[in-house]
Amino acid sequence: MRPVTERPDAVSEDRLPAAVQAALQHRSNRSVLVDHGAVAAVRDRFDTEQADALSRYLEASQSPNTLRAYRTDWIAWSAWCATEGRQALPADPVDVSVYFALAADARRAGSDPPKWAYSPATLDRKAAAIAAVHAANGLPSPTRADVVRLTLRGIRRTRRARQSRKRPVLLHTLEALLAERPDANWPGGVTRRRDTLLLLVGFAGALRRSELAALTFADVAAEVDPATGEPLLIVRLGVTKTDASGTAEQQVVLPRGGRPHTCPVCAFAAWTELIDTHRRHGQDGVRSLLADADAAEQVHRCHRFTPVAALTDLAMPLLPSVNRHGGIAEKSLSGRAVSDLVKRYALRAGLDPDLFGGHSLRAGFATQAALGGAGDREIMRQGRWSNPRTVHRYIRVANPLDDNAVTRLGL
Repeated sequence: MRPVTERPDAVSEDRLPAAVQAALQHRSNRSVLVDHGAVAAVRDRFDTEQADALSRYLEASQSPNTLRAYRTDWIAWSAWCATEGRQALPADPVDVSVYFALAADARRAGSDPPKWAYSPATLDRKAAAIAAVHAANGLPSPTRADVVRLTLRGIRRTRRARQSRKRPVLLHTLEALLAERPDANWPGGVTRRRDTLLLLVGFAGALRRSELAALTFADVAAEVDPATGEPLLIVRLGVTKTDASGTAEQQVVLPRGGRPHTCPVCAFAAWTELIDTHRRHGQDGVRSLLADADAAEQVHRCHRFTPVAALTDLAMPLLPSVNRHGGIAEKSLSGRAVSDLVKRYALRAGLDPDLFGGHSLRAGFATQAALGGAGDREIMRQGRWSNPRTVHRYIRVANPLDDNAVTRLGL
């Protein structure tokens, strides 16, 4: 029996059985859950329009990232079964266990020293993909069998891999990243304003990269704090990682910053002004707007700010792609692009880009808030964490001796 040595993205679909190739014929974000599952049966009983309606909502049940991961994992599992003469669907639990055991022993080709090809977390995701495809076909999941569960438990105990965590962007790190933005004038000023908003909203709002990428102008409202009269932003989140259905509306509040260059409300005001100018007057108008941008950044611009009055297309993405010529696209940045942006600024600031990513902004909020004396409940509220243990990990990073009995030993 051959070991599992290939990475999933190295598996060619033309190696799969004809039935599997047919199920994977759609090259878009259509999921193997949809192609394999209920839609196939519906197409035999209903017309194309009805089947497409069902397909559309089944696809919406999972995030695009999850669909892509499940597709990759199912292709790898199907290819191994085809090579070994096993049956991918429905799967035998013993076959699944052997597949995971071999995958756990696989090493990356060309790595020196040899590195594991798959982490325990990746194997857990592979198990979830196999279970999801079986569930979509109305079949019992082989991953619930004791032999599979015990195999995965044994892999985790044997490997005991330390989870790789991105380094948090603390306040001084955020200042370093902001210092590496392009010039405020044309054309770099367009990217500068968008990236300022991304970094400040991601940090102060403790947002995930997928949440940042999904924001539209309709999701952000400028309001006034009734207690202080200061401007603030209300950011409403739709579908999130912890609320996949979007039924419980989540929102975060971003207050006015003490300094103009780290004020989220000022960043939103500047970006909205630029987007409105672009809509009204095109690139020539934006070029004129950015002529005196350096001076404009030195003062707060968030007082009496009402951005929604100026914008008619509130459904447009808040953080669109911008090219090097200052061109603004209609498509939003992807979650991966958000992560790459943080890495790029970290590299410019002389930091190791491999240690930073999209999660660094969210982790940075929790860690910096803990350093500032914020309690668990306060941090959990803004970050929408439901498990205090998650927050405690950030607090231990911020101050490992806080509330620690070792300080009372008298050493």
